[in-house]
Amino acid sequence: MAAFLYRIGRWAFRRRRLVGGLWLGALLLAIAAAALAPAAEDEDLSMPGTESQKAFDLLDQRFPQSNSQGAEARLVFQAPDGQRVTARQNKAAVEDALGSLDGGPQVASTTDPYESGAVSEDGTIAYSTVTYTADAVDLTAQTRTALESAAGQARDAGLTVEIGGSALDAEEAMGGTTEIIGVVVAAVVLVLALGSLVAAGLSLLTAFVGVAIAFGLVSALAAPLGLTSTVAILTLMLGLAVGIDYALFITSRFRDERARGVDPEEAAGRAVGTAGSAVVFAGATVFIALVGLGVVGIPELTKMGLGGAGAVALAVLVALTLVPALFGFFGRRVLSRAVRKATRPGGTHPAAAGGWPGLGTRWARFVLRRPVAVLMITGLGLGAVALPALSLELGLPGDESKSVETTQRRAYDLLSEGFGPGFNGPLTVVVDMSGSADTRATADLVVSMVRAVHGIASVGEPVLSRTEDTAVLTAVPRTAPNSGETKDLVHTLRDAASGVEADTGADVLVTGTTAMNIDISEAMSDALVPYLTVVIGLAVLLLTVVFRSILVPVKAALGFLLSVGAAFGVLVAVFQWGWAAGLIGVEQTGPVMSLMPILIIGIVFGLAMDYEVFLLSRMREAHVHGASPGEAIVSGFRHSGRVVAAAAIIMTSVFAGFIGMSNPTIQTMGVGLAAAVAFDAFVVRMAIAPAALALLGRRAWWLPRILDRVLPNVDIEGEALSGHVPGPARESDTSVRQLPVGRD
Repeated sequence: MAAFLYRIGRWAFRRRRLVGGLWLGALLLAIAAAALAPAAEDEDLSMPGTESQKAFDLLDQRFPQSNSQGAEARLVFQAPDGQRVTARQNKAAVEDALGSLDGGPQVASTTDPYESGAVSEDGTIAYSTVTYTADAVDLTAQTRTALESAAGQARDAGLTVEIGGSALDAEEAMGGTTEIIGVVVAAVVLVLALGSLVAAGLSLLTAFVGVAIAFGLVSALAAPLGLTSTVAILTLMLGLAVGIDYALFITSRFRDERARGVDPEEAAGRAVGTAGSAVVFAGATVFIALVGLGVVGIPELTKMGLGGAGAVALAVLVALTLVPALFGFFGRRVLSRAVRKATRPGGTHPAAAGGWPGLGTRWARFVLRRPVAVLMITGLGLGAVALPALSLELGLPGDESKSVETTQRRAYDLLSEGFGPGFNGPLTVVVDMSGSADTRATADLVVSMVRAVHGIASVGEPVLSRTEDTAVLTAVPRTAPNSGETKDLVHTLRDAASGVEADTGADVLVTGTTAMNIDISEAMSDALVPYLTVVIGLAVLLLTVVFRSILVPVKAALGFLLSVGAAFGVLVAVFQWGWAAGLIGVEQTGPVMSLMPILIIGIVFGLAMDYEVFLLSRMREAHVHGASPGEAIVSGFRHSGRVVAAAAIIMTSVFAGFIGMSNPTIQTMGVGLAAAVAFDAFVVRMAIAPAALALLGRRAWWLPRILDRVLPNVDIEGEALSGHVPGPARESDTSVRQLPVGRD
């Protein structure tokens, strides 16, 4: 593989104008496709094979007219202190506000709270449901303005008015302050690590090209494939992080080769052949782990995995082709000032480009002197951080997880206050009576059964389909949607339904958003251990092939488990227990987003392999050339420690930049990924890994003879390139304007 990538690197350097033009064309096409593509419709989470999904599918068949409605808004009115919302002046204000919406653009209907019984028992709170003819993404600015104006009209009359429902849902906006800060931090780290504004700009430029193309493709395919804004943001997050890192790895190797006096084109080939091999392997592990998310069976998770995998694949292609092409365009300016001086005639050949490699060497020698102490302190420290993960609870967030600054959250709180905490998470009971002899009696029996279950606050009258073979009724729990009591209530209802099914031949299904969230969370919990087992097995297999060792992959897998466990511990501490939650804007604690554990495992698995490969490939290279185990560890840190540290800071900064977004999914993902990358890079790979290797000594690189004969040699260290003799660097390339085609 190294020889093939070496040829790609040299070709891209020579044909830089062609390569640059092709990527520019791809970028323009992706932007144009995204601009012309229609907006995607909102899609709810689904889980094929669960009782909830089966009920939803049955409703689609038997009540097709119920799916023709568009977005909904819920106007919640609260009377001033000491007054009732049914008082004459307050009632008039409510009716005037709702009257301003009747007949408005895209408005299908509005309900009168006084006629529909949507008034709390104490008479202080009422609500009206506004139904629209279009989905939330298709509502016009005029329609949204009219809704907010109606609420403002009632507020002017002295009422407290908040708006809930899907009508105000909007795609998550990009480019917030925290994301920009993350990119700025990445840029500063690049400049410090590379000592060159041009080299730092090159890494950022190539990352932005890959991200822009990936984001454009996701936006263009959003409508036909049903991709949500969460998929787009994950694509942006992953593409930016790995794009910068992969460009940094290849740029750093190119600079090392040039500092040794290697010809520019040859240096580009060697950089892509060596560091590029590690990039391909690292990108492949992330790609496989993300695509593997499809086995869980949740369509939204599958789409997120495929979107992220596509962004990673593009980042790899950009790093292997556009990065070496830009080496030719920028010339010597990619090198740091110290190296440019040293490589001129009469200059002193540099042993290292800056002070950070010395720091890496000193750290490696410190670990070699005290491996047991380092291993004990770091291992026990990560174990302590991971302890909260034992209390991990999974769920799906709703309006209750939004900031109290949002009207949706305040509407949620008002409805809970007026109608009970379970009002925001009603359960839907669907009764398939096609096998029942007396449908009316069956429906009445189901109503009686539901009312008799402890924990049910109220039960609505059943609604029959046109053919009267299906009944639907709504049951409101006494407890909040994400509470453990509501989860137990759903299981109790399903157990009680089995008796009715045996007596009547009907099929009774419990569904609704709350029940669906419970089913998805349980499915994710059940899939967590099998998926983790597959990922760990894959890690051991791939690393065995790459490093031709048994103990190195086992050590890497155990370290991965530690970093993931610590990341889960942080999620529990912040989002369940509320530790430091206020610092990142989390105002309501609750279960961790159920998609997060598997998603974080899939992403961090690949990223952890990045750091493992880039550090250990240099160690193994030194080992196979006769270095002692200790010398090999020091060599790995001398050549790769600075780059891996910079890459980890960049990736952590990019992920942390998304913590400030209001989307709970993205916020949780930002915290989890930032913590996992920081733990894995700085604790596991920088401390635990060298300490373990120091204790193992030569046994770390042992491989049974039978495996040595069977396993393929992927040559990630670039041994096949040893026959290429580096040409002398041309010193006429002091200005990019002096560069002829094919020369630096």
